[in-house]
Amino acid sequence: MKRLKGSMPTPPTTPPSPRHRRSLTKTPNPISSKRCNILKNPQLFPELAINWKPLNIDKTELYLPLTFPTGQTFRWKKTGPSQYTGPIGSHLVSLKQLDDDGVGYHCHFTENEDIARIDLSDFLNLGISLKEMWDEFRASDERFAQLALYLEGARVLRQDPLECLIQFICSSNNHIQRITKMVDFISSKGRLLGNVGGFDFFEFPTLERLALVTEGELREAGFGYRAKYIVGTVAALQSKPGGGVEWLASFRKMDLQTAINGLSSLPGVGPKVAACIALFSLDQHHAIPVDTHVWQIATKYVVPELAGARLTPKICHLVADAFVSKYGKYAGWAQTLLFISELPAQKAILLPSTESSNRATVQAEAETVMEAKANLKPQKKKLCR
Repeated sequence: MKRLKGSMPTPPTTPPSPRHRRSLTKTPNPISSKRCNILKNPQLFPELAINWKPLNIDKTELYLPLTFPTGQTFRWKKTGPSQYTGPIGSHLVSLKQLDDDGVGYHCHFTENEDIARIDLSDFLNLGISLKEMWDEFRASDERFAQLALYLEGARVLRQDPLECLIQFICSSNNHIQRITKMVDFISSKGRLLGNVGGFDFFEFPTLERLALVTEGELREAGFGYRAKYIVGTVAALQSKPGGGVEWLASFRKMDLQTAINGLSSLPGVGPKVAACIALFSLDQHHAIPVDTHVWQIATKYVVPELAGARLTPKICHLVADAFVSKYGKYAGWAQTLLFISELPAQKAILLPSTESSNRATVQAEAETVMEAKANLKPQKKKLCR
């Protein structure tokens, strides 16, 4: 996709105002499964040993199956029934949807559990009230009100910018199974934190460690043309004044257009990838990652007058503007829910024949379908999210 020209949409003067805390097709070369870490024997964390601590929120504020397996991050794994595990910095954490509809967490590995709890809250964006936001959206959008009955708790994560950047370079013109393998390979260059549910989890490698990974090594692992982009992006970040990590984090305090322009200057980062990074890691809550999927959603529910048009940079801008005009400064969160509603595993929940069914039962069935499809041989159709 060509890069967009012109300014990005800006939030209206009267946006929704919830509380906000400051702060894969078959690969030509199979992804290597070799562990690239000096630690030889990862610690196993059996599920029976888990002592769940409450996050003191219910599933209207965080529903795990609608947050983790939806293309925001590729580093978290399903490690048990309604349980997801992943690294947050140097912490290894599991989250579980509890029987009382709340959410529990458990730190498998951390050097400071108090800091881990703070970092977990930050990662989950818990300073933003989903209920208040959803109430605003329901009042202005009948379609959103319908979806919210079944899809409450779909939360946008606040990831580390470097992790998010590398993941979404891997996601370009790719599908989820292959993206996950690529991200796993990159992650294995970091410090091993432990093993949960048969999965090894790593602290994401530092920029300095990433700089030691060669283009040839990535190509051999099946990254294809993305190998050049990752190596080029790492080099570009290292050349930034003050270091690339600080440069990326600085976009959290800048306007969306500045963030998009900065990110788009990196190899392999186009406007859609830049918008994903901005939304999922840089506090740019009205960023709209426009691809063919989002465009189709927009022409069904937001700008039907654009149906039949060709997806050009100008149309991408019109779509993004339309989302922001309708949903305000948290338009990216609304767009994320609409995107999730179109995933095959979620459409079953929205069928009229299931409206009277128990949500937990229907969701469990949908998750089973999603897992079964994930284990099938990858198809040629690309998932561009």
